[in-house]
Amino acid sequence: MRTLWLEFYKIRHKRLFLMLVILLSIELAWGFMAVSISMTKNPDAAKWSAILVTITAMNGLFLPIGSAVIVSRICDMEHKGRTWKLLIAASVSRKAVYAAKFVSAAVLMGGAVILQALAIVAFGIGYGLAEPVPIGILLRFVAGTTLTNLVVIALQQWLSLAIKNQAFSLCLGMIGGFIGMTAALFPPQVGRLFIWSYYVDFSPVTYQYVNETMLFTTREVGVHLPIIVVLMGIAFYLAGSIHVSRQDL
Repeated sequence: MRTLWLEFYKIRHKRLFLMLVILLSIELAWGFMAVSISMTKNPDAAKWSAILVTITAMNGLFLPIGSAVIVSRICDMEHKGRTWKLLIAASVSRKAVYAAKFVSAAVLMGGAVILQALAIVAFGIGYGLAEPVPIGILLRFVAGTTLTNLVVIALQQWLSLAIKNQAFSLCLGMIGGFIGMTAALFPPQVGRLFIWSYYVDFSPVTYQYVNETMLFTTREVGVHLPIIVVLMGIAFYLAGSIHVSRQDL
């Protein structure tokens, strides 16, 4: 716990959450504008499902980039400050620092996802949707997005701490954003090899075209996909923690 508080103390002036809010504001402004235009042209599509499908698809682009930036900023402090030897001299283990950085990044990204869900609710109510707020679907949206974020953070942190040049980790975030944005175009067997595609795979709402009309349907994700993603996250985290702990300083 002391290491975690130390981590939050170190990032207190970095304005990381403000950076996330700005990134999410751009995403939501873009998404809400697209949904608003679509609903105005087709009043039958004025549903919560349309908002969730649009924002979920855009999360595949924006959240991998946001995760890469946040994790890179948190991890780069140790590289630039050359503080690893100082921490070890103070009897702080590298595994404890690794865990503290993961938790601090997860807290920041989790807060961003909750803000995003609140913004969706505010937009839907402000637009005057006739349906009540779908609390259950929104909770599933938050859970799926958060789970995917955790695995992406584990992967990004491994690379950010293993390689000093943060350009590599930021490039991985941009590649992840591209894959996340185009995930719906991949065959399912291929898309599920990439963690960034799970922003869309965990969506509680999907759509299909019937007679050139877009129809929204809710769906159950089941238990197999979440188990696979949790195992991926555990593998990335343990591999990264062991690798960084054994690196030469």
